[in-house]
Amino acid sequence: MRVVQIGAGGWGKNHTRILDELGVLVGVCDPSKEVRERVRENHHGVFCYDSVDELFRVEKFDTVFICTPTQTHFEIASLCLNAGKNVFVEKPITYDVTEGEALIHLSKIRNVKLSCGYIERFNPAVQQVKEIIDNNELGELLQLEFHRENQISHIKDVGIIHDTSVHDIDTANFLFGRSPEKIFAHAGSYKHEYEDHAIITLEYGKGAAVITSNWVTPNKTRNFTATFVDGVVTGNFLTQQITIHSQTESLTPKLKYQEPLRREIESFLGAVEGKNELVVKPEEAVDVSAIAMKALLSSKEGKIIVH
Repeated sequence: MRVVQIGAGGWGKNHTRILDELGVLVGVCDPSKEVRERVRENHHGVFCYDSVDELFRVEKFDTVFICTPTQTHFEIASLCLNAGKNVFVEKPITYDVTEGEALIHLSKIRNVKLSCGYIERFNPAVQQVKEIIDNNELGELLQLEFHRENQISHIKDVGIIHDTSVHDIDTANFLFGRSPEKIFAHAGSYKHEYEDHAIITLEYGKGAAVITSNWVTPNKTRNFTATFVDGVVTGNFLTQQITIHSQTESLTPKLKYQEPLRREIESFLGAVEGKNELVVKPEEAVDVSAIAMKALLSSKEGKIIVH
């Protein structure tokens, strides 16, 4: 397998590290000279390119990881899929649902893999809760509550719903095993150009999820609570630890810490090689984008939006 990465700044540098450690990364494309110099210094044998055109002209590869700003995802992913490349796109797959659906169509025509980076599905804490649900250990899942908060000062090209809340939208869909039926949200801008705080309620029939996200409060919080008929599970995305509160006792199982991004990348590469199925199907990623857009609409109009 020969993998290239397009966009290696910010979060993308972690993809570069892991892909290089796995021995599959052959090239990185980034318009930033500083990023390219960092890649050359830290990843010997990985070639650098300053344009996608040069990358395609010079390098031979079969799989692409796209870690660029979301507004560029459609153009770059379309080019790669049309060329018959397997494509992994960092979240969200696109802002526009129609563009996301077009990418799915292209992947099917070219018979290549397409997935999106919803990393919390690979978090051991989330996977443990999914196992509890699948085994019906605490009865029916009634509620999910997420808190993903920390203060940031740098400028984002998008608001918190598409940048941050989408993680928990996807996790809620994953744990409930379906899409919500109704969406209600309140969002606002306090310190940033786009919305920097939001509360989203997703209704799943008898169940519901409440997602609280902000870039305002000083403490970094990444917590969740899952309420069942016969118990409650509290968890921390960062420490990957959960506590299970049943009718009779509270237990904190020892979960081995694992890097979710590495597990995510290994899983996608395994799907490309036919060893396993895609964990995040592109249809699910597009659905998350649709829910995020409807959350913004709900906040703007002050009403419940049917999904």
